[in-house]
Amino acid sequence: MKIVVGISGASGANLGLKLLHALPASVNKHLILSEHAQIVLDKEENLKVHENHEIWVSVASGSYGADAMIITPCSMNTLAKIACGIADNLITRAAAVMIKERRTLVLAPREIPFSPIALENMHKLSMMGVIIAPPVLAYYGEQNTLEEMENFMIGKWFDLMGIENSLYKRWDDSHA
Repeated sequence: MKIVVGISGASGANLGLKLLHALPASVNKHLILSEHAQIVLDKEENLKVHENHEIWVSVASGSYGADAMIITPCSMNTLAKIACGIADNLITRAAAVMIKERRTLVLAPREIPFSPIALENMHKLSMMGVIIAPPVLAYYGEQNTLEEMENFMIGKWFDLMGIENSLYKRWDDSHA
């Protein structure tokens, strides 16, 4: 499986990295950092890290065949560019490819409250098949620590991309 992780904002970038590290070893991982995310994060070893201006790399092509892409956090700027078809950097180009190829694209917008413009862009993308999945907590999972809350969100994102995981307590018959 080939997964592309985009981190387009500095605030919440650690959640994107936690997701990246939680991916199974068998997954072929690509990380794209926006310029603002690069300010906050150091590049990881043993990982294909792409500069956001490198629009010629593999993940910018439909023939590469990435199975899924997640952008977490997804800034409102990146979300708006994707919604309008602006592919002026590697994150937005790779997202455009996922939409064009009708592959799984998950966006985790990080701002609250959402403006009417952001909601309109999210609706537009959702109607195209893009999955809008902000980092929202669920209270049925009995998370008690920040790490458990983050694992819940990452586990839900993995579910959306078809990646098996046991990062959170799932609803079962014991809840009835």
